[in-house]
Order: sequence, then C-alpha cells, then structure tokens
Amino acid sequence: MPGDLHRLLLTWYRRHQRKLPWRGEADPYRILLSEVLLQQTQVEQAIPYYRRFLQQFPTLAALAQADLEAVLRAWQGCGYYARARHLHRLAQQVTALPRSYAELRALPGIGPYTAAAVASIAFGEPVAAVDGNVRRVLSRLYAWENPTPKALQAAADALMAGLLGSGARPGDWNQALMELGATVCTPQNPGCGGCPLAGFCRGKAHPERYPAPRRRQQKNLEVAALVLQGPGGIFLEQRRGRVLGGLWGVPMEEGPGALERLLARFGLETAEPVGALRHDFTHRKLSIRVYRAPWAAQENPAHRPLSRLDRKILELVEAKSQRLL
Repeated sequence: MPGDLHRLLLTWYRRHQRKLPWRGEADPYRILLSEVLLQQTQVEQAIPYYRRFLQQFPTLAALAQADLEAVLRAWQGCGYYARARHLHRLAQQVTALPRSYAELRALPGIGPYTAAAVASIAFGEPVAAVDGNVRRVLSRLYAWENPTPKALQAAADALMAGLLGSGARPGDWNQALMELGATVCTPQNPGCGGCPLAGFCRGKAHPERYPAPRRRQQKNLEVAALVLQGPGGIFLEQRRGRVLGGLWGVPMEEGPGALERLLARFGLETAEPVGALRHDFTHRKLSIRVYRAPWAAQENPAHRPLSRLDRKILELVEAKSQRLL
C-alpha cells in the first residue's frame, strides 16, 4: 500500500489519541502493566486499576517483594487473575525487563501481542502487535471475513516493514492501529466518515461483514455455594486452579449432588436456601444456588482478596439478612 497510509494514520493518531495515564510513558514496567491490564479489560475499567496497582507496587522490585495475596487484593474485581499471578512471578524472575521481543516472550504470561507491544513501545523494536482492535482494522482494510492469525500477523508485519526508514516510532504505529480500532473502526457503527484510512479500505462499503463474528463456546454448570457464618465472620478457603487460584472464597461444588457433598465436607445435615444468581466466565456460565449455615468462623472477608463471584454471593446473603431484620 502507498506510504501515504502510514503518514495519514500517524497524523490522525497525533491529533486524536486519547489522553491515557500510560501514554507517553517511558518506564517499561508501567508499559507492561498497562498492556497486561488491557488484555481482557476495557480502557475505562483499566485506568483505576493501573493507578491503584502502581500506588502499591511502583516498581518491578516492589512487585517482586510483595506477597502474592497483596497483589491479588490490588487486582480484586479486575478479573482474569492469572494476569496478576503471572506479573508477580515475572517480577520475581527478572530485575529489569529484557529489551527484545524474543526475550519478553520467554517470561510468564507474556504472549505474542504483549511482547510485541512492550518491545515496540518501550524499546522501539519494529515488531507488529495484533490485538482484537488491530484484527478488526486489518480485516476491514483487506475485506477479510475469516482471517487466520498467521495472515493477520503477516499483514501487520508488512505494514510495520513499510514504516522502516521513515523515522516514525514502531510503538506509535502499533498504538495508532489499536487506537483506530478502539475509537473509529469499532465493532458496531464504525465511524468510516472520519477514518484516516477510508481511502484504502476495501471493506468500508460493508464493514459489518468484516471480520465475521467469532463464536464462543460456553459450558453451562450448576453450582452450589455454602456460606458458613459465625459470630465473628465467614469461613473462607483459598481457591485452586487457573481461573481463581490464590483468591479466597466460600466453599463451592459443581454438578449433581453438589449441596450434599458440601454438607458432608463440614459434617452438616442441612443448610438454609438463600437464593440464586448467575455468573459468566469466558468459557463457563454458572448457575449458582446459595445456601448458608451457622459455623464457628472468624474470617473477615475484607482482609482477603475475593473474586467478583464471591462478592456477589456474600452480597446476596447480606441482602437477605437485612430483609429479615
């Protein structure tokens, strides 16, 4: 494509980029944190977590010295907690972030996109970063309905190669493509009339066709949750597994006989039904029935990092308790 494409997009980016707390940041650790947050979190939601996390762990060394539970507590409510666990493990492995894409890829939780974003923005390496926004921009630019990751990366690499020798910074180019997808080339009702790449876009006549929606398979699960309440608090146990590992929460069981297994675990014969709620993870949709029973528990949930799911369960129990007063 003509070199004008690069010039037009970068000019648009300089004029229209959003003012975000990590924009123009030179500290590789802060750039990494912003990119990890943005993997699964919208910009507006990520900003307060970014600021709060840096307030508690201002440097890579501070994060390395922190207790994992404190890290998870700072991440509480942001979801996808594996990101926080990986960041903590990464900080304990290196005293400074490596400067190349290849070395960054070797660190815990750093995938191709994050490595490319950090390498280009923090260190100026000309590697193309492809996230969901870039996927959408390129799919429409080339009128691709179902592009493979390999094809998208090749297209992004070609555009990055066309930037070389122009004096433009690779990190600005990657951010410009992402910004275009986030603010103009949006999934619904894209602003094609204000797009700097409209003159090059093969899909602008029918942007809704590109790319075709990706179908996400979600498994439906029936879950029982047991809230054991004592005079001084609630019984909590530490979660295991990839999704919520390291967090704390109320006992839960999945599938047929879930309540009976919970009662047997704690030597109880019965529990009071509280209510039901739903909670969705990326690949699982939970239908949760909540129960409670008396227990000699002394744990204050405010002292432990809890998932949004567990907070919803405890809020349901609290709401019922208030109605009974």
